[in-house]
Amino acid sequence: MNVEIKKLSDKDIKDFSELIVVFENVFEWENLSLPDQIHLQKVISSPHFIAFVAKTEDQLIGGLTAHILDRYDTEKPSVYIYDLAVLTEYQRQGIGRKLIAALNEYCDKRGFHEVFVQAETDDFQAVGFYRTTPISQELQATHFTYSLHKAKQ
Repeated sequence: MNVEIKKLSDKDIKDFSELIVVFENVFEWENLSLPDQIHLQKVISSPHFIAFVAKTEDQLIGGLTAHILDRYDTEKPSVYIYDLAVLTEYQRQGIGRKLIAALNEYCDKRGFHEVFVQAETDDFQAVGFYRTTPISQELQATHFTYSLHKAKQ
């Protein structure tokens, strides 16, 4: 199977929308309401956003999104992989590793400091996958979230 890895540009809004549908499918998101095209265009056009997709025979089968984070301790930014998914029927074929390799190469050529990703400890599939990639270091951490909207009573 021939898989093409492509970095999305601001002209690739259709592929970006399809990538979100892949995330919805793989992550089993329920009741996703895709943001409007204006918002998606704003996100994909941001200089602090990166997206790569994997395609085979013009079918989008996976991808990743990442955010560029300016740092205060170095002039070189870091990149945080926000989401990475490959359609179930295409998993375990090296596509996720190709996506990470493409992102790492892109960031290395631009002099970024590091690329990092988080996985929930009990998501054994994600943790196992990331351990098969050429990581430099694995750290254990606890993730805290602050919801900024409260349910109306």
